[in-house]
Amino acid sequence: MPHSLTEDAHAVLFPAFDGVTLSDPVRRYLDRGGVSILVGESRAEYVAREMSAARKAAETPETFRRLVRDAEGHTDLLLTAIDQELGGICRLHGLALAFPPRAEIATTSAAQIEAQAAEVARVAADLGINLFLAPILDALDGPNAWLEGRTWSADPEVIGRLSAAYIRGVQGAGVAATAKHFPGFRSVTADPAIDATAVSLTELPAVEAGLAPFRAAIAADVDVIMVGPAIVRAMDPAKAALRSTEVVRRLTQGLGFRGVVMADDLDSQATMRGDSVAEVAIDALNAGCDFLLLADIGTQVTEIAGVIEAAARSGQISAEALARSAAKVRALAARRAVRLT
Repeated sequence: MPHSLTEDAHAVLFPAFDGVTLSDPVRRYLDRGGVSILVGESRAEYVAREMSAARKAAETPETFRRLVRDAEGHTDLLLTAIDQELGGICRLHGLALAFPPRAEIATTSAAQIEAQAAEVARVAADLGINLFLAPILDALDGPNAWLEGRTWSADPEVIGRLSAAYIRGVQGAGVAATAKHFPGFRSVTADPAIDATAVSLTELPAVEAGLAPFRAAIAADVDVIMVGPAIVRAMDPAKAALRSTEVVRRLTQGLGFRGVVMADDLDSQATMRGDSVAEVAIDALNAGCDFLLLADIGTQVTEIAGVIEAAARSGQISAEALARSAAKVRALAARRAVRLT
């Protein structure tokens, strides 16, 4: 059954919030064709790489199930996502099996990583969660305030091998995995979320070497790859990766990725660089991204959906390409469906 432009414009958006209840704008977004939510964390928790004591004390499995049931009342297809990283942010805190400590991950066997990832994914699926924004594939080799404390090896081969095991475990248990952050931010001058000047100055040979984990993830049939939020000077000195046709083409044509291409936070300062979220959204779609992560702030989700629909009607973006992207997101939601009601 064909979908309307309104439905397509909503389907490609991916609203994120740090609570465990749906806002009215997110409910309306789901009513109008949206199919995804990201149950995130606060900025303080993100920086600390750990959920707060108050959150750990308050949240139970039923907390997540209530949220998912609410969302299911507004859409027939639903992707419910969390960060559940190896060695980094684990949104489920003590509600799921803990991965090995960061210092031990690189020496853990691929078989053990795969088995543990599968167990975590089974717990998540029981809560209605069917998308992990993990694993992190960036092989750090210099300063990186953004990803410091969220990675566990600087060796691209080790990252690729064990991340592929994580992907196999998670997806084998029915939860989609997201490899991030293409094309690999081996070093970055500042935190892209808060500093508009943040840029990766890594030279091209090192950027190329850092693509190895993404090749391994693609070979493991990863469902989603997230494109990063800052300029990677060696690939495109003018545009943040998620806004760059050159960067996204390297993923889809150069590496042959056919899954869902996700854009990292549209409102990261290093992504916007003085532009509006609306301008970033249009650039990301025109660059080849299918799925746009943005914060549920005020009426922003509704407004950006309207901008996308208007752009498709005017020819500023391709309505056919928008429909293809929306179809890819819906297909992923259908393939990884977990219904609690």
